[in-house]
Amino acid sequence: MGSDYGNTNEPSKDTISALIENDEDYLKYLETKIKHLEEERKKLLLKLEYYRSEMEKLLSPPLIEAYIEYVLPDNRVVVKSSNGPNLVVQVAENVDKSKIRPGARVALNQRGSVVVDVLPDYPDPYVQLMEVVEKPNIRYSDVGGLEEQIRELREVVELPLKQPELFEELGIEPPKGILLYGPPGCGKTLLAKAVATESNAVFISLVASELVQKYIGEGARIVRELFALARRKAPAIIFIDEIDAIAAKRIEIGTSGEREVQRTLMQLLAEIDGFKPLDRVKVIAATNRIDVLDPAILRPGRFDRIIEIPLPGKKGRIEIFKIHTRKMKISGEVNYELLSELSDGFSGAEIKLAVIEAGYIALRENRKYVTLDDLVKGIEKVKSKKDVRNSWQQVYETRKPVSIFQ
Repeated sequence: MGSDYGNTNEPSKDTISALIENDEDYLKYLETKIKHLEEERKKLLLKLEYYRSEMEKLLSPPLIEAYIEYVLPDNRVVVKSSNGPNLVVQVAENVDKSKIRPGARVALNQRGSVVVDVLPDYPDPYVQLMEVVEKPNIRYSDVGGLEEQIRELREVVELPLKQPELFEELGIEPPKGILLYGPPGCGKTLLAKAVATESNAVFISLVASELVQKYIGEGARIVRELFALARRKAPAIIFIDEIDAIAAKRIEIGTSGEREVQRTLMQLLAEIDGFKPLDRVKVIAATNRIDVLDPAILRPGRFDRIIEIPLPGKKGRIEIFKIHTRKMKISGEVNYELLSELSDGFSGAEIKLAVIEAGYIALRENRKYVTLDDLVKGIEKVKSKKDVRNSWQQVYETRKPVSIFQ
């Protein structure tokens, strides 16, 4: 807001003396001068008001975000904030009462805890960051030895999202969720990455432990926001890795933290198989501890399709070796049958590590190519590490706990 103060174009003394001789001209000059000063005063008052309002904004205490739980008579509501207990507060007169409803996000004055504004609906930034914007460069062709699992995954996930009219014509409801289980390193997360790339759906990925929050009710709220985001962006796929972090078997007696995890689980079950339809939203979960999962999450209607991702067989190991060596510079013929036999019992991750170790062996010998002998040595190195891990695990499992009070 600019100001012209100080630039009044003052006439010279000779001009004023000449104007004094003519009273009418002098009066006009004074009137013009007064108008100019009044305009300048208005501009300065506006600028003063602007800076006063800015100072009030800087000095005013921050507002508290809360959610309306219940609407009470006498212009009062019960609100729940993330940093304290439920409160019964008043609603300011200038707030639109039609927007005051359970679940609405509001702002509370910190001094009197009065609802002073209704905040617009927007996705939680924490939940919004779970959306995978840049899809991984993984295709189904990059997954070896899991042809049957890929077929089931495409039938349950891709087909209902891309061609829902087929299921309407048949009169059946497609499965809502898929649970992938199996030993670590066998391709569960790799399959999820392939689905994210191959499907045209929005892909939302998270680890189940991210749903465990510090404050009571926050985990359940994040689950609600997560599925609300997926419904808005449908067709969408929600991938929950390590679901056993929140879906372990429930017990009657536990700590407050365990009870909060159970509340989060119950909200997840309600979202998958509740009153609200999923609306072209599919849920994929992964775990390597299916034995600890709660039976409620495994029943039909929630995770309808349970797919095992086992250790690769002989044919699968050959395919995985071919996938990981197709970009390598290899000298001579590669006997994949031999590599598959030597790597019996390996997971896909261990086969990939063996190929990487073969590359390091070539680098140590100042070669820019890999030979069959390097791959065999890589397998032996991974096998030796695997034997060490297994022996230590056996020692740990058979070791008897020693009490300090004995």
